[in-house]
Amino acid sequence: MTKRAKVVITDFITDPLDKEQEILGDLAEVVALQVEHEDELVGKIENADAIMLYHFISLSQKTIEQLTNCKLIVRCGAGYDNVDHQFARSKGIPVANVPDYGTEEVADSAIGLALTLARGSHFLNSRLQRGQEPWSYAQAGNIKRLRGLTFGIIGFGRIGKAAGLRAKALGMRVVYYDPYVPDGTDKSLGVERQESLEDLLAQSHVVSCHCFLNEETHHIIDAAAIARMPEGSFLVNTARGGVVHAEAVVEALASGHLAGAGIDVLETEPPADDDPVLTAWRDPDHPAHDRLIINPHSAFYSDEGLLDMRIKGSQNCRRVLTGEAPRNVVN
Repeated sequence: MTKRAKVVITDFITDPLDKEQEILGDLAEVVALQVEHEDELVGKIENADAIMLYHFISLSQKTIEQLTNCKLIVRCGAGYDNVDHQFARSKGIPVANVPDYGTEEVADSAIGLALTLARGSHFLNSRLQRGQEPWSYAQAGNIKRLRGLTFGIIGFGRIGKAAGLRAKALGMRVVYYDPYVPDGTDKSLGVERQESLEDLLAQSHVVSCHCFLNEETHHIIDAAAIARMPEGSFLVNTARGGVVHAEAVVEALASGHLAGAGIDVLETEPPADDDPVLTAWRDPDHPAHDRLIINPHSAFYSDEGLLDMRIKGSQNCRRVLTGEAPRNVVN
């Protein structure tokens, strides 16, 4: 009798595993571990034939080197910075992602944050909710018409393009910085390419981050970068927490250089209760209280998007278990 394969889902997804069973049940035992820390994987993952990983934990060298039969690691999402994909490659294990699962959701979230900030909706709601007077639009300060403002995008991949098209539909001028995008992309979409990050920052009324997290992009938005943005501009990050130095954002809000910021992702998730960013955000006397929006890494989520991740991740596992080549290999 042929031994059944084993597919392990490390985190985030819990029973019932109806979609995974529908796709893999005839080939493999599918197990959801629901762990919150990598150390909890010890003794539960070493003999897996395929692994499906979400974003709650990481797979580092110490775990990957213990895998004895793994044919594929699928990062069920777009970013794969929480997998040591280079070490996995040295072990002959392909790492794949699901790059198209939440394009619409993240782009919608980025535009939603930008609109909420730029139109003063969050600021006014926060002030009125606390009984701050006057009951008037005037307390929001200068609110600009969106048409004609510049929407700057860092990272012009699938999500960056989708966000750009949405901003363009609002009448905004769209510029992007991404040295890895082929020439002509700007022409085909009717947007403008910037040759340097500095050029993009200097002219953008809204800066929206959509790049991968790596050594090149870690803290690509820091205090110096924010200082290059126009006074009274807005910053949105729906990419990865490490792309933006969040404490520098709080400082810029306190000084008034930034008029608002929307942060969906933080470097440590969930953050500690005494995290200085959260401390400022929760303090009614700090400018960040009214001008900073923090979400719990939720920009990717929709009912439909979650199904995409589960189905496409499972389908890729099925490919390797049946001897086919995996899709969307990143290493």
